[in-house]
Amino acid sequence: MDGKAYVASLDDGRSVYARGEKVSDLAAHPDFAPNIERTRHTYDRFEADPAAREAFFTPPTTVEGMREHASLHVDSATHTTYSSLMTLLTAADRIAEVRPSASEAVQAYVREVRAKDWRIAECITDAKGDRSKPPSQQDDKDAYLRVVERRPDGVVIRGAKLHISLAASSHELMVIPTKAMKPGEEDYAIACAVPVNAPGVSIVNVLNGAPPEGSDPRDFPFANQRAVPQGFVIFDDVFVPQERIFLDGEVKQAATFAHSLGLWVRTSSMISMCDGFDVMVGLAQLIAEANGLERVEHIKTKISEMVIHATLLRASLEASMMHAAKLESGVLAPSEIYTNAGKYHGAANYMLMVRHLLDIAGGSAITAPSMRDIENEDIGHLVRKYMGTKQSIDGAYRTRLFHAVHDLTTSAQGGSKYAGLLLSGGGLYAQNIVTRMRYDMDRAKQMAFDAMGWSPDDPGAIRP
Repeated sequence: MDGKAYVASLDDGRSVYARGEKVSDLAAHPDFAPNIERTRHTYDRFEADPAAREAFFTPPTTVEGMREHASLHVDSATHTTYSSLMTLLTAADRIAEVRPSASEAVQAYVREVRAKDWRIAECITDAKGDRSKPPSQQDDKDAYLRVVERRPDGVVIRGAKLHISLAASSHELMVIPTKAMKPGEEDYAIACAVPVNAPGVSIVNVLNGAPPEGSDPRDFPFANQRAVPQGFVIFDDVFVPQERIFLDGEVKQAATFAHSLGLWVRTSSMISMCDGFDVMVGLAQLIAEANGLERVEHIKTKISEMVIHATLLRASLEASMMHAAKLESGVLAPSEIYTNAGKYHGAANYMLMVRHLLDIAGGSAITAPSMRDIENEDIGHLVRKYMGTKQSIDGAYRTRLFHAVHDLTTSAQGGSKYAGLLLSGGGLYAQNIVTRMRYDMDRAKQMAFDAMGWSPDDPGAIRP
């Protein structure tokens, strides 16, 4: 598809709600239009350069290929589609012995998605009901998405998936279990693909981090580019044909899809954070120079610390690629330990980067007049004068920098971005668990014994 065809493809009878009303024209609605436009641009870019599209959607088989892919910049819907396809390929590879048909179904689905140039939204988090109870013990059995009917030609599913980025402007919903399941919870061990416009699918949207209506884009440069609609996706007795089912009742493999998704989502998040940390460093240096403080020692120290965090995060990304694991298909998957450790490091230290940036910028990061005030015929020239510093720093330039700092850190977009980085891929605890699981603790303990110059097998040694 080109961009025009993509926009037209969204007018397919899908059931989408926003601000309490049903949306009749998705592309014209203010909550969806900016993201649809960004996706449209990627479609046109790939239409003009089919080799770029092929390069983006071809799973990497070399480390250099992984590096090249990490350097490609596309819209969120396209990036999410790639991580969805890689999740399915990775999970199918891992459960091949238990469900051989999964590999065939996944391969066929991946071919279909690529041939029809669809975009996919990832549906994992359930409503969950009473968090203290597992799926099978919920008062409302639909608190976790489940199979309510099995037919020779497919299954019927019911439930809801929350926090689904770009669900309304995608074509397909990749539905997977949110967690491990136990015997007796076979109905909840379901992974499948569902069209967004399938009968019984409804999407209720929230747009977090959007700039205030009618605001000047110059006052909210990041929000205007990055606010992403989040869908509350309801599956009200939705039929799924057999060829679109990737897991059905195999409880021991239910967590495989979530773990696979976690790997690719955390990798994607780490790539985004690497670029984001570099943006924060650059913005800190720019605002320090605009304030005339770039040579002050404590300012230099803060920027240096930001540089160290940005460098360590990018080093984790590089290590995740250098230590990639090869799947049976020949595709390279990023190292789980470096991916999870890197994602943890970036998310855990994000607010320290924000603290330094705000400390360097100063109070005008939250009280700078708007750009329209600067352009006001009566008072604008005075606002511009007093927002300036030395002769080489214009007041309008410095004001725009302050708005960028505000939007990145303390606006609705700043808060939404932080929450997204913190919670995407399962949150800090999930990365903590996987990192510890993948760490070679036996090797570390042996190194400790060697460093002490003794062995637990020595006579008289006491072992736990």
